Amino acid sequence: WDETHFGKMGSYYINRTFFFDVHPPLGKMLIGLAGYLSGYDGTFPFQKPGDRYEQHNYVGMRGVRLSRLFCAFLGSCLVPFAYLTVLELSKSLPAALLTAFILIFDTGCITLSQYILLDPILMFFLMGAVLCMVKCNSCADRPFSASWWLWLSLTGVNLAGAMGVKFVGLFVVLLVGLNTIYDLWDLLGNLSLSLV
Repeated sequence: WDETHFGKMGSYYINRTFFFDVHPPLGKMLIGLAGYLSGYDGTFPFQKPGDRYEQHNYVGMRGVRLSRLFCAFLGSCLVPFAYLTVLELSKSLPAALLTAFILIFDTGCITLSQYILLDPILMFFLMGAVLCMVKCNSCADRPFSASWWLWLSLTGVNLAGAMGVKFVGLFVVLLVGLNTIYDLWDLLGNLSLSLV
């Protein structure tokens, strides 16, 4: 059902048609961009779920044989994100592999990633933000280094992406904010550091 809405909104962006939606625009703009780059002209009406796509070029938005390439690609990125996050947090290869295998065989994740929905885009940015936050924390012993700035910047980009897709992205902003407060509290309590 939602695929008809978000596909239609992607078509609106391609055709430069004004519309209003309760969600922020980034996810629908990315869906429209994927369709535009694949040659889709935004003419399919998306009137009801289950409509036939016939002669419409949907390589980017819908994909070959209903794979919905763009959302499927972002959904597939969740597996390496989860693997790298757990590996960084636990330093355990078996735990990271188990996490990746659980996500690979999660039917809900597979199902969500094969349709034109905001959820795979949102999950991509959410998990990207958590991964980048964890990587930034691993650089805490060398603050202001190139890798510290890189992971800090990527955390911000992913936080902005999560908030730009759905307002639910605020929860990952809260997570990163609590992590930052914890780090600042540790620094404040460390008397061996100079005041500067």
